[in-house]
Parts: sequence; C-alpha cells; structure tokens
Amino acid sequence: MSLKSRVFYLALLDSFIVMFSIFLGYLILAPTGSLLTTVLIVSSITLLVSHHFFANRYKIYNRVWQYASMGELAAIFKVVTFSILITAVLQLVFNQSIFFRTLMITWMLHILLIGGSRFSWRLYRDTYIKRREDQIPTLIIGAGSGGTMVARQLLQNPDAELTPVAFIDDDQRKQGLEILGIPVLGTSASIEQVVKQNRINHIIIAIPSLSKKELNDIFMECSKTKARTQIIPKLEDLMVGKVSVNSFRDVEVEDLLGREPVELDTEKIGQKLTGKTILVTGAGGSIGSEVCRQVCSFGPETIVLLGHGENSIYSIELELKKRYPNIQVETEIADVQDREKIFVIMEKYKPHVVYHAAAHKHVPLMERNPEEAVKNNVVGTRNVAEAASSASVGTFVMVSTDKAVNPTNVMGATKRIAEMIVQHMDIVSDTKFVAVRFGNVLGSRGSVIPLFKKQIQEGGPVTVTHSDMVRYFMTIPEASRLVLQAGALARGGEVFVLDMGEPVKIVDLARNLIRLSGYTEEEIPIVFTGMRPGEKMFEELLGADEVHPEQIYPKIYIGKTPLVDINVCHDVVRDLDNLSKEELRKQLLDIANFRNKKLQIVG
Repeated sequence: MSLKSRVFYLALLDSFIVMFSIFLGYLILAPTGSLLTTVLIVSSITLLVSHHFFANRYKIYNRVWQYASMGELAAIFKVVTFSILITAVLQLVFNQSIFFRTLMITWMLHILLIGGSRFSWRLYRDTYIKRREDQIPTLIIGAGSGGTMVARQLLQNPDAELTPVAFIDDDQRKQGLEILGIPVLGTSASIEQVVKQNRINHIIIAIPSLSKKELNDIFMECSKTKARTQIIPKLEDLMVGKVSVNSFRDVEVEDLLGREPVELDTEKIGQKLTGKTILVTGAGGSIGSEVCRQVCSFGPETIVLLGHGENSIYSIELELKKRYPNIQVETEIADVQDREKIFVIMEKYKPHVVYHAAAHKHVPLMERNPEEAVKNNVVGTRNVAEAASSASVGTFVMVSTDKAVNPTNVMGATKRIAEMIVQHMDIVSDTKFVAVRFGNVLGSRGSVIPLFKKQIQEGGPVTVTHSDMVRYFMTIPEASRLVLQAGALARGGEVFVLDMGEPVKIVDLARNLIRLSGYTEEEIPIVFTGMRPGEKMFEELLGADEVHPEQIYPKIYIGKTPLVDINVCHDVVRDLDNLSKEELRKQLLDIANFRNKKLQIVG
C-alpha cells in the first residue's frame, strides 16, 4: 500500500471514530432540545477538523504502528487532548458554557478507539504470529536500556534468526522480574547455569557502557559455555548513528585487552594541527596510517604521507582523500636512509609538525640483521630529525617503544639511541623534539595477534615462548592519540610515557583468541617454544631512575632520561661496515644501557 493510500484509509477510519465518539458521548450525557442539535453539529465539525490538524502536526499517519510504543501513545494522547480542548473553547464561545462530562466521555472514547485501532495490529502480531522453530534461543546480558532495545527489536522482527528467552543482570532489584515478557534469570555469575537450563545457543552482551575489565569478566563467564557470544556496538557509535543497536558483532581481543581510552585535549591539539602542514614518516604502517587519520580529523591544510612501501602509501592516500576531500593529501615515496631526498622533501613542504613513525620493529629479525636496524632506526631518525631542524619545523615527535628501556635486544637498543639523538637535537635546534614510548599495539603488523590468528586458522598449535611472559598492550587508535597529545604537550626534550595499566600474560592472550575463535584448548593446543634471542620476560615503560611520579596529563608521564655525548652514537654509525654482527650488537647494547665508558653522561 502506498503512503497516500495508507494516509487516506487511516484518516477515514479516524473520521468515523471521531464522529462515533462525540455522538455517543452526547447521546449518553447531553441534554435534549433544539440547542443540542446545533451544539452537536458544531462540536462534531470542530472536533473532526481539530483531530486531523493535530494528527498531521504529530504525524500519526506516518508512523509504523507494528512497532508502536510509548512515543506513539503519547502522540495519540496529545492529538485527542488538544482536539477536545479546541472543541471546549468553541462551545464556550458559541454556547456560553461547556458540556464537561460529555466531552470527558468523548475524550475517553476517542483515545480508546484511536489507540485500539493502532495497537491492535501489534497485539495480533505478538500474540498470534508464531516465531519460526529454527530461531536461535538467545540470552541477553544487561536488562537496562541497551538490552531492552535489543530484545524489542528481535521480538518485533519475526524473520530474525535470534529469539530472546532470558535476561541476565547484576542489579538485584531486577531479579525475578519480566521485561517485555522475558524473565531476568540471574546475575553474571550464573551465566553458565542459565545457558544450560534454557538450552541457549547465543549470547548478546548488551551493555554499551561496560568498562574493559567488566567486559573481560563477563566474557570469561560466557566462554565457559558453548554459546556464541556477541556484543552490541560501542556507545559512541550508537550515539552518532554510525550503527544500530542490533548490529551485533563478535567480541574482539581489542575489546578485552584494550584500555579505557585517554581523553584528548582537542583544543590544544587543534592549535597545533588545524590549518597547518603535517608530515608523517612511515605513513603506510599500522601506527603511521592511524596517526594520519587522527591528524586529518583536526583539519590540517596539508598532510604529507612519506613512506617506503608504495602499496601501503597508495592505500592510505585513497582513504584520506575519500574521507577528507577538503584536505590536501601529498605523497612521497622515500626511504628515511636517503638523507639527501629527506632534506629535499622537508624543504619542499616546510611542515609545522613531523610525526616520525618509520622504523624497523621486529625483534628477532633485527637480532639477525643489526646493521639494518641501525640504518633505519638510528641513521633514518637522525636524517629526518636534522632535516626537520634545517626546515625550521615547529615540533618533531618520534614514535618509540617500551623496548628502549634497559634494552636486551638490537631493536630496543637502536630505538633508545634514536631517543638520544632526538633529545640531543632538542638542545642544538630551535625545533621542539620529543619522543613517545608505548607498549605492544594490538593489531599492528608487528603484533603477536596476527600470528596467533593465523595459527588458529591453520588448526594450531598456538606457539607461546614462555608461560610467564607479560607485555603491555594498547590499541592502534589509542597509541596514535598519545602521539598527537605528546606533540601538543611538547616543550622540548621530553620522553612521554603512557600509564598502560596492568601488563597482560601472553598465554592469556592466546587463550582468549582461541575462545573468541570458537575453539577450546583441547582443539587448539598451546605449545611453549622457549624465549627467543633478545626477548625479555617483561617490558618496562621507564627505568627506575627515569620516573617522574606526577602525571602531566591524565595517564601520561614524562621520563627524566639522562643526556649523553651523542658523538659516541655517531661513531657506531661510522664504524658500521667494519664491525661484525656480534661486535655491533654488543656496542649498541653498551650504549643503550650506558655501559660505554666513552658515553660521558652530561645530565
């Protein structure tokens, strides 16, 4: 039925209801006489016109009544009440009095019949239209607004694959109650029992405001069952309308291990980025590309994407041009080791801020190829830093790692030496140079998660180096936000560190991924392979002598790292071709751990 036909038939039905209501009201209570006929006719016409006017005003002919709820009932109440009030006013003008009791009866009949005509279809559908037998019994965790919305949408859609049979909620006041005819059967501690007793095959976690820890605790209870566990979208995605409440998705490891996000000082960051030229090295990488996305959200005039891999740079270029058509996106395919070209690029664009994310980060590979780690992480950083200084860049932010603290491997040592270079440049340059340290990034190319997922897809086993190995984890967006916030807070020479909360056991990460993939440890076993060369049992974000106890921004600290004679670092670079891999590795670790006597700590 077309919209015009639908409106016509509903208006015709309403007209009959209006006339029936007022005539019945007058028949029951109104006095008789010639005056009655005149008042009745005038009142009927007034009520009918008023009803259609307010019905159009509150769009009750445009509503989908099979999903009717309190909002629709409120609209009917307003339409009927305002129509009766207009009629009463006209009676007072025309007759010098109002038939209060008659209009009250008319008002009640009017609401009852209009509401009944609209809600009857929903009542019929909910009562007599049977659910399909192949629908999956579903447990909804959270009997609040989120869970109620999920249940209502599933109940209103007979074609839905899922059918809600029970709620779980930790609020003791809701225990034993029913919501939309669905019982609240227990708390999160009884999930396993409720699933077994009700033969539930699907679980939906419907509390969008859950903290990471709360979600982790609930998921651990869900993982004790064989039911598939999904979650409704994040609260911010629901609020901006990016997704609907029934856009269920699987629980990801980022949901369980990611930390609560750090709120940004958007005003301060905007002052650094809005309308400016920004250059990002390593722009095609997992961190670099996310930095580009975050930068573009602040509306720079130009963003320069510098990277060595043409495919990854092309990919992020296309994405940014599509999402931010008003921002000038420039691309430069270049290796940070190419000093001459880096200087040319920096002079060409003269950026206001440089985010240096280009680096070799793979620990075992850098152990086997220490000279490449030096070329990219040390020489490359020096080239970009000196070019930035030469081009009078305002702020230079280097992306570092927790492996730079008391490093035991080549990758960490070269990143620590890169920090030394950046701190030295801050002393000799007008550019503000800072570094940002954070731990492992969930989902990045160097993360262990892609390896675990691949091993699970291949049927296992999942390989973990040691049962006690722990690491700090954060998401790619949070790591990138920290980089931007550090640039906004920079005064020069700082090493910024994020309070990353509690470290996570790698074996627990592996177990979570196995459960999230729908397997048990019996199906996908975990095998311990032993620690690899250069690995540490745990990582540190600051050394014991580097810690400033106070936060300079929520969850952000500044390290007080000592200054060194930078010439010692340059000597290693000059001797690169004359050193064996073992000699080079030893010298790098001696410098990074301040064991080199020539280092001459100066502050």
